[in-house]
Amino acid sequence: MYDSTAQHEPARRLSLGRYATYAVLLLLVLFAIGPMLLFAFNAFKTRSGMADSPLGLPTDPQWHNLLDAWQQANMGVGLRNSAIIVTATALGVCVISSCAAYALSRLNVPGSSAFIYYLLVTTALPLQLFLVPLFYLWSNLRLYDSLFGLIVIYWAVFSPFATLLIRSFMVGLPKEYEEAARLDGAGEWRVFARVVLPMAWPGVLTAALVAGLQAYNEFLLAVTFIQSSDKMPVSTSFFSFKSGYTQDYTLVSAGGLIMVIPVLIAFLLLQRRFIEGYTSSGMTG
Repeated sequence: MYDSTAQHEPARRLSLGRYATYAVLLLLVLFAIGPMLLFAFNAFKTRSGMADSPLGLPTDPQWHNLLDAWQQANMGVGLRNSAIIVTATALGVCVISSCAAYALSRLNVPGSSAFIYYLLVTTALPLQLFLVPLFYLWSNLRLYDSLFGLIVIYWAVFSPFATLLIRSFMVGLPKEYEEAARLDGAGEWRVFARVVLPMAWPGVLTAALVAGLQAYNEFLLAVTFIQSSDKMPVSTSFFSFKSGYTQDYTLVSAGGLIMVIPVLIAFLLLQRRFIEGYTSSGMTG
């Protein structure tokens, strides 16, 4: 049915402040996706085409750059190693951080406030401070050039932030369910595993995603503690595109595009849980 009132309804005009808000949001969008678009454009250019027009669209797309990057950097092996590292890192960080967060948020641990400050300080320290002593320690423990040795380092590096994130989530959970479970005779471990952990699951999943993404993108520790080419994660594959003193940036862009695809798929599948966990934990400020 034709709605005669809609024809006479005046068009809603945007205020000047709303226009300014949209302009700022548009600039932020361009700032966020602009480098990724340039990265994708350069992945399909020739070396001369990239030198002539580094910011323009590829005029003759070089689709074989993806295959060349895949073969030259042996990215299949790198992605397999990264999948092992990311999965083990995420699982280990979840176990360590959820147990620590429960102790800090629910148990009367002596010096828990000082330990929270300690975690804050450790997340702010640069990794370069620990490289030399850690390198000698890992060599003596025969953990050098080992995926397990690298994963143990990631557990130690990424667990402090994950502990703070999960703790901030657990602090907001109601305690009535835990008290009811204790009245029914449940022990501390059962209260944690059966009552608290299911309610804190969005925060734990967010911590797993953050730790997994950090392990997937990490370069310095991987290139320092892994020497064998068949154990290298995909983040170190960019060394393969260096020839002498020059580097083929078209293949670097193509390799980076391949590396981004698994992360993009994982984020699109889990973005709702990821955002819910971040906002519920109060870590967004």
